[in-house]
Amino acid sequence: MKPGIYLFHLIRNLVICRISNTGITLLLALLLSSINASVMAQNHTTEHQHINEIEGLLIKALNDLQHQRIDVALQNMETLVNKKPHFKLAQLIYADLLQARTQGISNFGANSGVSKKIVTALREEARQRWRHHASSPKAGKVPNNLLYTDKKYKHIIVVDLKTSRLYVFDSRSTYPRIINDYYISSGKKGAVKKKQGDKKTPLGVYYVTKHIPDKKLPDFYGTGAYPINYPNDWDKRLGKTGYGIWLHGTPTDTYSRPPLASDGCVAMSNPDFSALKPFVEVGKTPVVITNGIDWLEQDEWLEEQKTFSSLLKQWEQDWESLKTSRYLAHYSKSFKGGNKNYWSWAKHKKRVNKHKTFIKIDLSDISMYRYPGAKDTIVINFKQKYKSNNFKQVANKRQYWHREKDGNWRIIYEGPA
Repeated sequence: MKPGIYLFHLIRNLVICRISNTGITLLLALLLSSINASVMAQNHTTEHQHINEIEGLLIKALNDLQHQRIDVALQNMETLVNKKPHFKLAQLIYADLLQARTQGISNFGANSGVSKKIVTALREEARQRWRHHASSPKAGKVPNNLLYTDKKYKHIIVVDLKTSRLYVFDSRSTYPRIINDYYISSGKKGAVKKKQGDKKTPLGVYYVTKHIPDKKLPDFYGTGAYPINYPNDWDKRLGKTGYGIWLHGTPTDTYSRPPLASDGCVAMSNPDFSALKPFVEVGKTPVVITNGIDWLEQDEWLEEQKTFSSLLKQWEQDWESLKTSRYLAHYSKSFKGGNKNYWSWAKHKKRVNKHKTFIKIDLSDISMYRYPGAKDTIVINFKQKYKSNNFKQVANKRQYWHREKDGNWRIIYEGPA
């Protein structure tokens, strides 16, 4: 079992030991199982400096509790609740610590007067926040979803529903680099949205479609919202329904929400939502929503990037060759694009190419992502300049490629982006 799971049992027991001075040897032995996680949390905070002041106070207090610095933890929690009186998790921990000064406590929030359901949800919030700082990725690792992003798209947002975390990556350096991360809440029923009203958060690659300021929203959405383009072309192909999936803030009387608390949206604290704004460009910023991240070393990531860049380049060259059979070999028999299936697409291309003496393709603004929740599927976006002896066009296009049973990658969808 991961160290974070023991956290609140340890906190409760450590506080009781401080009061009763019994059982300390056993509890220290239990604590040894999470020492490495504690060190990792401290190193991560020092190295990356992504943590904001409020979460920093919470993590520091939890770390102090692990090391039996009860008075210091109490001071930090007091500072925290004074700064953010609507931070419900902080209030509950603070109340427990105050109670522990005069009497023993049997469980987290046991005497708070708060319902068991809410206490359980807040405990999960603490666990998720702690787990992130105890086992977050080492510097330099890259999510395998981010295959390639043109520097035109300055930032990429990756939402990991499994760890309740939103990452902001800078795509302008040699490797996508984490520059910020935030705690988030997602759908009450978990991941993989399939239909309207299922209270699940979709997995996929999306784009921010607009910004809605707080003055145009009910208080429930906090300081603003960024709608995303769910359902996208792939969702529609799979028959998924629903609408109104947003990144948004929280009501003014709530600092943050438990991990699974929305109707499918991704919710952040208002200060975190405001901090996200400089990194979001409407119509450009990709939002990759996944349920667990496979972190790659940089050399592994480069190999992945080379593989799929070569795939796209070969498709481009085979189109330019005017050898239609080579070009069509890149398309799956399951292909659909617009109102065409593979066979009507092949017939169309053969007819068109008969009248070509040359074709020149120039691709730019390329982005490639492994598609979350869809095994062996990637989505590629690009700006395409097409020129032939009798036609020229500039268009933004999107392709979905899938690795088929024979091991080859082929296009299963192509259309405008």
